[in-house]
Amino acid sequence: MSTEIVAERFLSAADGADPDRAARLVFQAFVALSRTADSHQMIPLMARVRGARDASRSARTELIYRTLVGIVATRARLADGPEHLDTAVRIFDENAFGDDPVLVECALTAVMTLMRPHEARRFAPLVDALDLTPADRARMLAMVGVGDAWAGNLVRGQAELREAARLAALSGSLDVQAEATSWLAKCDALRGDLDLAATHLDQARELAARVGSAWVARHLPECTAALAFARGDLDSWAGLLELVVATDAGVTAGLHYEHRWELATHHALAGRPEVAAGLLAAVDDPLPAWPGGPALPAWRAWILDPDAPTTTAALAATLDELTRPAEQLLAARIAWLLGAHHGRSGRRGEAARLLEQACAGYARTGAAGMLSLVLTDLRLLDGPPATTPPAVGPTRADGPPTLDAAPGFANRIGQPALTGAEARVAAAIADGLSNREAAQRLFVSVKTIEFHLGNIFRKVGVRNRTELATRRTRTG
Repeated sequence: MSTEIVAERFLSAADGADPDRAARLVFQAFVALSRTADSHQMIPLMARVRGARDASRSARTELIYRTLVGIVATRARLADGPEHLDTAVRIFDENAFGDDPVLVECALTAVMTLMRPHEARRFAPLVDALDLTPADRARMLAMVGVGDAWAGNLVRGQAELREAARLAALSGSLDVQAEATSWLAKCDALRGDLDLAATHLDQARELAARVGSAWVARHLPECTAALAFARGDLDSWAGLLELVVATDAGVTAGLHYEHRWELATHHALAGRPEVAAGLLAAVDDPLPAWPGGPALPAWRAWILDPDAPTTTAALAATLDELTRPAEQLLAARIAWLLGAHHGRSGRRGEAARLLEQACAGYARTGAAGMLSLVLTDLRLLDGPPATTPPAVGPTRADGPPTLDAAPGFANRIGQPALTGAEARVAAAIADGLSNREAAQRLFVSVKTIEFHLGNIFRKVGVRNRTELATRRTRTG
């Protein structure tokens, strides 16, 4: 059934109900619409719940009012949204409303909208204890799963999102299934399950289209960008970030600034400082309370002058300030960027320290896909010291910035160069590894290795693995 029809039925029932029941029905209408409607379609609900609150003045209705108004205001980018949401969480805690499914969902939604994902964990026991329909459980478990993943526990978050998607499919809640599956795709990508991430992205797109989900459609490019990054496809990743930044996607996930800063970093290291500066000039720094807020001003300064020792040192110093759960992945990413930069400049000691710090951060959060990419940079430090530091900036056109491209595989004339992912696969196969062993080294599937090998043989101009190894010896 259409979510709009479900919402209309809740609102129709609210017309003749007492104020407390009317408020609950209006919130249920909001929940029905929240994954398919645009923000402006929610605004009329604010007046409906405000009327119920004014007629009741009960703590339960006040909590519902504060939650709904706070969420709608935040999505509409109104300044008073967080204040309403803080009040909602305080009312929930003061009155111990953990036995009421509607109020648990109110408070859980409030903390997520406030970008305090680590607090979602405290609602998990309440959700487990409540007598919920599969649809209601799927909806709340999806929020808990996103919270856990966002707060740096990708393993648990991935498992919870899988269960949420399963329950949503069982209950026919396609909107919730679309949302859970889209976020699951991003978790998969960060965890290194690239084929599964691609499958889940396709499923999420189809599900979103079947229900007309404006909410899911809004953040699908962000999830697709994560997969492109994990694959080492920097061109696609940058193009997707252009779309994400232009459409303001990711603002509700606390990544509004990170996406823009990442794109600016990409342009700066590729020798386009004016493009990077233009991206950063369009927005002010966030408040320190924003996830990553302590580091973003220093990251901005480094992007504008990455070769200055002062900006590099200042950005490195902020790593000690990124202590909140939601900042763990960002801390690992900044350590990676700085470690790769030091490596390109021949500062092997600083590079090793920061790259190991990045590895530890990704290992701690379960981001095996990101870890495999950092390990590529770390392994490059095992070679002989460079006599002349290479130029700053990525040396390949389609992978995250690394210390250097994997050398030794000259492409055949008329063929494009190996991509970053292909270079890593080529090096592993030339080392004598089987497809399965190469997949284990690179944290990808055997099918991914097989896919890349066909392109590698064509581009390098060889027929088999032995010729590939010989070509590296001859050209490297």
